[in-house]
Amino acid sequence: MSNKKTAARQKIRFRIRKKISGTSEAPRLSVFRSNSEIYAQLIDDNSGLTLASASSKQKDINAQKAPKTELSKMVGQAIAKKATELGIKKVIFDRSGYIYHGRVKAVAEGAREGGLEF
Repeated sequence: MSNKKTAARQKIRFRIRKKISGTSEAPRLSVFRSNSEIYAQLIDDNSGLTLASASSKQKDINAQKAPKTELSKMVGQAIAKKATELGIKKVIFDRSGYIYHGRVKAVAEGAREGGLEF
């Protein structure tokens, strides 16, 4: 079951990645969601570098004993804070084949609240 699910998500992910790519001015905000954690990265696809990252495993976020959706929102705000420190205001959101709902949506909302545009 999970193998079929993962393969379907990979197909969707590759379809999305054909259309979007991040630059140094507007990096790609990529989201990865596991069962227990959520990760976000700002990626410059031209140079192949990760500019910043945030996850629910970080000590300041993990210390908050909150539901996973709330933690996801905090991850979005943390990545937005790191982006503004780097002078980045505009990003391209990459949901990585996940449905724009729940924790993935919470990351996006947190990033928007933190001042990122996409």
